[in-house]
Amino acid sequence: MPLSEHEQRMLEQMERALYAEDPKFATALEGSGLRTYTRRRVYQAVAGFLVGIALLMAGMVAKQVWLSVVGFLVMLGCAVLAVTGWRKAPKPGEQPAGAPQARRQGRQKRSMMNRIEQRWQRRRDEQQGQ
Repeated sequence: MPLSEHEQRMLEQMERALYAEDPKFATALEGSGLRTYTRRRVYQAVAGFLVGIALLMAGMVAKQVWLSVVGFLVMLGCAVLAVTGWRKAPKPGEQPAGAPQARRQGRQKRSMMNRIEQRWQRRRDEQQGQ
């Protein structure tokens, strides 16, 4: 459920007050959580990839084809997780999605959507009135 106009203004005022009162704390809260989460996900995927290599080699040594196939699938899945996690991670200098500029753009998009919905509603009302 989107925030109302009043709630958005209140949230922006609170953000500005936080930035004015303690800018270090505010910048620490911005995007570090997402960055550490994606970094941890990439590390886990790399560890899983190494486990997949071990399973693949163990399957080859034990002459168990199914174990080698499982190892390959683990490697493939972990490689996909690592690549997608790496692409989604924000760069150190990049602004996170919760920054004030991104919020303004989101509000503009919502207002555009509101206008489109209003036009659609007017057309439906006109069609029903005829």
